[in-house]
Amino acid sequence: MSELAPPTYALTRWLFLRLLAVVFLIAFVSYRVQLDGLIGSRGILPAADLMKSVQGLGAHGMWRVPTLCWLGASDAFVHALAGAGTILSLVLLAGVGDGPVLLVLWAIYLSLVVVGQEFFSFQWDILLLETALTSLFLAPWTPRLRLPSSEDQVPRGGLWLVRALLFKLMFLSGITKLICLDPTWWNLTALDYHYVTQPLPVWTSYYAHHLPHDFQRASVAVMFAIELGVPFFVVGPRRLRIAGAFALLGFQCLIAGTGNYGFFNVLTMVLCVTWLDDAFLLRVVPGRWRAKLGARLPRDRAVAIEPRRNATLRAGHLAYGLAVAVVAYASSLTLVEEMVRTRPPGRIGGLAGTLLDGGAAYVDAGSWLMTLVAPLRSISGYGLFRSMTTSRPEIAIETSDDASHWHEVVFRYKPGDVNRRPRFVAPHQPRLDWQMWFAALGRYQQNSWLVYFGYRLLDGSPEVLRLLDRNPFPSRPPRYVRAILYDYHFTDRKTRRRTGAWWRREPKSVYLPPISLRDKGM
Repeated sequence: MSELAPPTYALTRWLFLRLLAVVFLIAFVSYRVQLDGLIGSRGILPAADLMKSVQGLGAHGMWRVPTLCWLGASDAFVHALAGAGTILSLVLLAGVGDGPVLLVLWAIYLSLVVVGQEFFSFQWDILLLETALTSLFLAPWTPRLRLPSSEDQVPRGGLWLVRALLFKLMFLSGITKLICLDPTWWNLTALDYHYVTQPLPVWTSYYAHHLPHDFQRASVAVMFAIELGVPFFVVGPRRLRIAGAFALLGFQCLIAGTGNYGFFNVLTMVLCVTWLDDAFLLRVVPGRWRAKLGARLPRDRAVAIEPRRNATLRAGHLAYGLAVAVVAYASSLTLVEEMVRTRPPGRIGGLAGTLLDGGAAYVDAGSWLMTLVAPLRSISGYGLFRSMTTSRPEIAIETSDDASHWHEVVFRYKPGDVNRRPRFVAPHQPRLDWQMWFAALGRYQQNSWLVYFGYRLLDGSPEVLRLLDRNPFPSRPPRYVRAILYDYHFTDRKTRRRTGAWWRREPKSVYLPPISLRDKGM
């Protein structure tokens, strides 16, 4: 393929959709192994209870709570949804019926996110939904097996929607840190705290935390350059765009190497594929397949944008263009809204303040569309770690039979035993362990799910106990449960060599006073 020929994207699209299928597979498998304990009938937040609470909303409720669980919310039905998602992920991976299969995957995952409640409110759940939605405009819609072909017409509108999603994700991740006016970001000191305060540290986080202060400051500066500068490479020349894709890939590898973020890093890297073209991808294909695959690809742009002569096709092309424009407009609203919403009240003046004021007016003008699409959770703003936590409060759950002698419950992945090495678990996301981190930043009154978790421990729910590292009471459930708040820090290297401890902790306060089943009706 000539370097002077216009770029084509048949192989790019094919590879992107296959990799997106892998992300869906990871998400559904990770969901299934936790489903019973999180939202099953004996779980912490039963899906059936949610659906009962919205039954009175009628047809309007079906839009506000868009889930297939209106058809049923039993454990068997929710398992069937997760199972269907797993199977369809494999179908998409095989390249069969890309568009229709992707649409069903989006509907199933949306259904599970809705009934997953607090446990499925993470930004990468929304990012996966938005990726699937925008990919519907890129995917082929024929039901047959799809391989890259010289006859492929890769729609540029869909390609740019997906590319723009990566731009929005990365640019917002950087700009919201500045707009928030968090001093740790402005002073370039955020990484002095990040590795120890992130939700689920890994053992490499310990060593990264102890890197020299000047290195940490330089790393923050590089991060800002990547998040604020590299996204604009997408509209640059081909080589600059390819370089930008690899800069973002490397950045995600560094993040994944020092923390557990579920499938977020994998999904972001998959989005980077859309910045590459067929000619570049062919270079990395093994030689024995390169010639055969290259012969299947379109030779120039004319194949991809051949003029529509048929009136029906022209009408369809117009409808497609309008749909792309609506999604692009809605996405731009979420981008601007995220910046406007992050602005501290009464602060940021001058030119920046004027721009944000204009952004607020832009968002207000499109609020009708934002309200319309909000229930679908598929067009959103993003802003990871815009405000850095500078301490690590950690909740320890304790059980007792007499309210005098207490025993700590051991979680699988979150910090607990100070001598246990933090471990990698991504791309699987242990959602209970993650939610415990968020709960520690607030009060138990703001996290009712944690009280329900305590009652499930008192009930001895096997489904919930399977979410823990081991059954803390194999004989019979305890009579009391409470939660203690600790302050956690990484030990220094000298202490770890001497004692083997990765953490040191000091008790702060009682987070949740003792509860028993007698309190359940209160």
